[in-house]
Amino acid sequence: MELKELIKANRSFRGYDEGRRVSREELLEMVDCARFTASSVNQQPLRYYLAYESDVVDRIHPLIGWARGLPNLKLPHEGMYPAAYIVICQDTRVWESTSRFTRDVGIVAQTILLSATEMGLGGCMIGNFSPEKISSALQLPEYMAPLLVVAVGKPAEKVVMVDIAADESTNYYRDENDTHYVPKRRLEDLVIN
Repeated sequence: MELKELIKANRSFRGYDEGRRVSREELLEMVDCARFTASSVNQQPLRYYLAYESDVVDRIHPLIGWARGLPNLKLPHEGMYPAAYIVICQDTRVWESTSRFTRDVGIVAQTILLSATEMGLGGCMIGNFSPEKISSALQLPEYMAPLLVVAVGKPAEKVVMVDIAADESTNYYRDENDTHYVPKRRLEDLVIN
């Protein structure tokens, strides 16, 4: 798949085929791709908790919030939870301030999801969680600061991108068939002349 097609296929999925498990080896491959990305001052303080065993995954499910833009929906729907999570953490022994590495977190998360997409999987970046609750549930050492949770699984929902004019809303929405629509600004509205 060419890069642009891979990027377009990489959507934020909020519904998964629970029958498709995700292996440790698949998650390791995603992290292996991420480790080659750039890091601020090349400090590489990010670490990755791989949750793929059912009991650990089940501990994470209730600790994260999904789709804030759709407050009237409970997502994922029952029976459509992701098979795995990668919790991106910062080792504060390497660098204490977590604010310096927010760009790094975005870069590695996108790389993880592009890698998942290439494998026929999908995912969603989730920032709506309590780091303290995640740390406690996963028994992380005090120096591991959870920064982002990435859900991973086989997508089981339809996500459609639609081009919008500059004055239209960017709020995502779902139709009566539960198809998820993602408005995207047009290229000509993004480029500063």
